[in-house]
Amino acid sequence: MTITRHVAVTGGGGFIGSHLCRALLDRGDRVTAIDNFCTGHEANIDPILDESQFRLQLGDICDPDTFAGITDITDIVHLACPASPKANAAMPIDTIRAATVGTLNVLELAHHVGARCVVASSSEVYGDPLVHPQAEDYRGNCDPVGAHSAYTEGKRVAEAAAAAYQRIGANVGIVRPFNVYGPNMWPDDGRVIAAFCSAALRGETLRLEGGGTQTRSLVWVGDFIAGLIAMLDSEEAGPINLGSTDEITIADLAQLVIDRAGSGSVQIAPGRDEVVAVRRPDITRAHTLLGWQPHTCLADGLTITVQWMRAVLQP
Repeated sequence: MTITRHVAVTGGGGFIGSHLCRALLDRGDRVTAIDNFCTGHEANIDPILDESQFRLQLGDICDPDTFAGITDITDIVHLACPASPKANAAMPIDTIRAATVGTLNVLELAHHVGARCVVASSSEVYGDPLVHPQAEDYRGNCDPVGAHSAYTEGKRVAEAAAAAYQRIGANVGIVRPFNVYGPNMWPDDGRVIAAFCSAALRGETLRLEGGGTQTRSLVWVGDFIAGLIAMLDSEEAGPINLGSTDEITIADLAQLVIDRAGSGSVQIAPGRDEVVAVRRPDITRAHTLLGWQPHTCLADGLTITVQWMRAVLQP
């Protein structure tokens, strides 16, 4: 007899979380999304709210009472944490509490009920890397007291907590997302794709901080979700990078967005503090252990993302 899995998704109303909830429901899992919507959007999960296999649990992961009564779960995917530089700057204490206290609460629940738990870390744990591309054994180049250290160091603590629970017998895996993008990144999200798409569609200026020479590797959300589910279905401990190996400068990215939006312009601006110069994952481990690699090219993904953002911005 096939046993239906019950997956709890923290941050289930967020950008990645909402896509994950949809994908899990589509394969027949029961899903409980846990969110306080401090950065997520209820509109992200409107299409699944009435599905019989889905439940929304409103609450803060830093409050243990949020998890009261959630005892029949088989799996947890821990995504909840303010993720964009804009959100981190606006709520640094909330960010570090979610990444540390919240992660400990999630890991304790997983250990208590015997659930598989996948913890989403971040490529930010590599800091401004001195090694390129970044493999999982690179320990990073981070500033523990920098402007965005609440997020970076919070994610490093989250990994340490996950590793500690692994050592006492919990079934825990760690993934490191690299610049995921796609629909459900709202105009006020603050991350580069959302900022560029919304500015271009409004006919505004796209600011290229530091000249736009820094690089990023962007992975389509559908590809990332496939990797995340592959990690959930495995027994791998990680950490495992999930991202695209196709690298692009911020200036070239801005031009791609403008071309698809049909409007917008660029402006060279001074670099903000702690601008990361390069970012590209080594995904050998993901390919070898999970059989995963991304398939969606940036041009196609951006076309879909711009179309979605255009619909959101229309009055």
